[in-house]
Amino acid sequence: MIHLDHLITTKPLQEVIEVMQPWLKDHFGSASSVNQSGIEARDAIDEARSSLAELVAASNAEEIIFTSSGTESINHAIKGVALANKRFGNHIVTTNIEHPAVMASIAWLEKQGFESSKIKVDKQGRFDPKKLAQSITDKTVLVSLHQANHDLGVIQPIAEAAKITEQKGIPLFVDATLSGGWLPIDVQQLGIDLLALSPHRFYGPKGVGVLYKNRRIPVEPLIHGGLQENELRAGTENIAAIVGAGVAAITAIDEFDQRFNHTTKLQKQLLSGVRQTIKGVHLNGPEPGLERLPHHLSISSEGVEGEGQALAMDLRGIAIHAGSACTIKSMQIPPALKAIGLNADLARGTTLWGIGTNTTNAQILEGIEVFSKVTNQLRSVSPINNLLK
Repeated sequence: MIHLDHLITTKPLQEVIEVMQPWLKDHFGSASSVNQSGIEARDAIDEARSSLAELVAASNAEEIIFTSSGTESINHAIKGVALANKRFGNHIVTTNIEHPAVMASIAWLEKQGFESSKIKVDKQGRFDPKKLAQSITDKTVLVSLHQANHDLGVIQPIAEAAKITEQKGIPLFVDATLSGGWLPIDVQQLGIDLLALSPHRFYGPKGVGVLYKNRRIPVEPLIHGGLQENELRAGTENIAAIVGAGVAAITAIDEFDQRFNHTTKLQKQLLSGVRQTIKGVHLNGPEPGLERLPHHLSISSEGVEGEGQALAMDLRGIAIHAGSACTIKSMQIPPALKAIGLNADLARGTTLWGIGTNTTNAQILEGIEVFSKVTNQLRSVSPINNLLK
């Protein structure tokens, strides 16, 4: 199987698997224990915590909180900050193309009496910092943004947004569950107060998420019943996954330039090949370059449905994704595609491509060839295409 679905998940590195195995076999102690096994577990967690702190350039390793997933980290950041600051206001500012976990967390808060403003994005999916500034009120307690969009690949002007939130004294949360491990992140330089990471998207394991929280930002715990994670997230730690995430973080730091150069080259090759061999294809989001994630492509094809393309590719041994980056049971048009004005037929004909560090030139060429064949075959029997004719 050729895996071109790295936006959704990545295969854990061999080093990650090897460092996790002892914690699934012989080292089974709990970090809450005072015995030797507990000390070993705490030391392992602390080492991983330091590695994740280095990945985002946190000032202190204690600013890293381990959760069960990127989704939990997002929920904790948004709900936790809002609830901790509700005496100061009830307003949240975000964009209209956020991750479902962001949108659902804010929707839940709205049921508790909070309000939100959603900034509209431009045709490439970028928000305007000026509109952000205009949306902030004296009741705003949180600004929630993303570093790079899951469905469009566009990189957002986070540094400019952070200047605005810092001037107004409002916490800034950034969803980096897609970009973490692929783009450099310096929370201190950028002025980010909270940030979520998903290690399984940068060659770490599933079952662990990361939340960076600046020490001066109050956050209400959402899970109660224990003193773990500086009393912010109760529950016995998933030590194996946590140590695996630490190794994935250090490897990402070491391989940043290599990963960027490799995936950028293949990204351009893939897009060029698809455009040359298939008529009626459209790129969603910016062209490859500094405004787009280096391993991301969102391609809409005329006269065919993306789900059919993805299934046909899978039957031929190539994995890509259809629909929104974080959903599969619902094949509704992703909000991000609606937000940039893509018409419904093109939106339904959207596939997502994620290039990996081990993706080869030959795999890209095969992906282009097979995608061209299945697209033409599906168009020949597609009622959408027949209507267009």
